[in-house]
Amino acid sequence: MNVQRTHAAEPDLAAVARLLADGTRAGFCLALLDGRAWTVTELARHRGVAVSTATEHLNALVRGGLLAEERQGRHRYVRLADSRVAELIENLAAMAPGRSTPPRSLSATGRRQALAHARTCYDHLAGTVGVAIAEAMTARGLLDWESGLRLTGDGNAWLGELGIAVPADTRRSAVRPCLDWTERRPHLAGAVGAALCRHAFTSGWITRIGATRAVTVTAAGRQAFRHHLGLPDDLLSRKRE
Repeated sequence: MNVQRTHAAEPDLAAVARLLADGTRAGFCLALLDGRAWTVTELARHRGVAVSTATEHLNALVRGGLLAEERQGRHRYVRLADSRVAELIENLAAMAPGRSTPPRSLSATGRRQALAHARTCYDHLAGTVGVAIAEAMTARGLLDWESGLRLTGDGNAWLGELGIAVPADTRRSAVRPCLDWTERRPHLAGAVGAALCRHAFTSGWITRIGATRAVTVTAAGRQAFRHHLGLPDDLLSRKRE
């Protein structure tokens, strides 16, 4: 066996690990899990670093294939390269130890609680609400986990009744479990998870909280989730401590 050739054929996992080993770069990737494109200035402000520092880190992430950039005139935007990168970041977040540093203010506590309750994970729903949706779909026979996660015939019919169209030509898995980093249980990702999240936004079931990944379930959303999945109002309404 040619050991040198074997090593050369191996993926350079360490290269990806080095990119995410820096707290600022990791923080950028977590922020971009909202599925939107951010400017360099916005990310620099979010992490509390100079624009020049943010630019160096973002250039490294783009070169490493974790981020993609878009330019509109003089403005440069960056986003996660694709759903596979989003899955990687969310799964690593679920494995990472929690920070022991307490929030410094009531507003920081509120943001943390809002993210834990309901948020977007790239293009699908996560948090307490996202996990509850996946579990309710399973209990109603819309999802089957017995031989790997799959959407059942009843699940397809349920989506049709809601008017949710899942792109047929996508190379993404129809359904995929994504380990939730706050609940430590899976929520629903894949093309179906993305379509359900998109439908929830366009139908006014959920709305974003400011410029964060956190979302709130509206009165219309509480009624819809209660009717279609049997989710109780007290679960859908965030409790403020």
